Amino acid sequence: MSNQENEPITTAAQLRAAVYGFRRSRIILTAFELGLFTGLAGRWLSSEKLAKMIDADARALDRLLNALCALGLVRKSGGQFANTKISRSLLVAGEPQFLAGLTHTDNQWQSWHTLSAAVRRGTSAYKRDSGSAGSDRLPGFIAAMHERATPQAPVMVKLLDLSKVSRCLDIGSGSGAYAMALARAKNSIRIAAFDLPEVLPLTRKYVARAGLLSRFDFIAGDFHHGGWGKGYDLVLLSAIVHMNSPRENRRLIARAAKSLNPCGQLVIQDFIMDPDRTRPAAGAFFALNMLVATKAGDTFSARELGGWMREAGLKKIVQRTTPFDASLLIGRKP
Repeated sequence: MSNQENEPITTAAQLRAAVYGFRRSRIILTAFELGLFTGLAGRWLSSEKLAKMIDADARALDRLLNALCALGLVRKSGGQFANTKISRSLLVAGEPQFLAGLTHTDNQWQSWHTLSAAVRRGTSAYKRDSGSAGSDRLPGFIAAMHERATPQAPVMVKLLDLSKVSRCLDIGSGSGAYAMALARAKNSIRIAAFDLPEVLPLTRKYVARAGLLSRFDFIAGDFHHGGWGKGYDLVLLSAIVHMNSPRENRRLIARAAKSLNPCGQLVIQDFIMDPDRTRPAAGAFFALNMLVATKAGDTFSARELGGWMREAGLKKIVQRTTPFDASLLIGRKP
């Protein structure tokens, strides 16, 4: 989320822009979902020809293309359309900077439109598709998390003391972006990547692409039930606690602490809220994302998380800020 999106609204113009911002978002996400930018890659096409390629109505697609021209993402000349520099770079599948994670953003649209109902109920009101919809969306979700984590992971690792770390457990590893940053930071570290059975094949692909498979072990399981063993010098919970209820986090942190060696570290990375829960702004917004998408997920304060860490027997708990919206909370096992 950009700094502009995090700024408070103080003028009527800002309020109007925020209220109508959904239109710009939906235009871009629809074009992305239809494969419009990839269809235009390297060529000029009429709306009729492009409509046949992507299985769309020609008149409706023409209006969408015109709107994309107004946004600066498509060019028009002589009744034909082409990508602009930014859409060529970021929105064409296969390009190095392709924003594959927008698939997850498109999925979030479906849950966020139920926010009013979620506020009334106090939990998610989003009706998910049955069947394979969840597994179909998984690659897009992992891609989105990887895009976000890749530039942040090396910065996070620099805030950690790895001098006595040789064995690390990454609970809910996802793409393995943070685990790979740990592996790159110290050649003697071995990583255990723990995630759901359906996630780990994706994790393995990202790790293989980075040439780090020989440094990784992959453990399948559900973090609500443990099963990752013991003897770790560092256990990482990155972007995990916000998915859980307070009770689930208390139990998860206790299990993670038990798996540590003496003097080992539990590292929580997440949106760690100030006591009044309005800062960081991205965390306040993300609490609503958890409200619409999960049964009891939330963002938590340093006092809440630190209390659960102390209950688990951890000491010397410190918070470290990052240049990003997330913070670190680190506790050591005596």
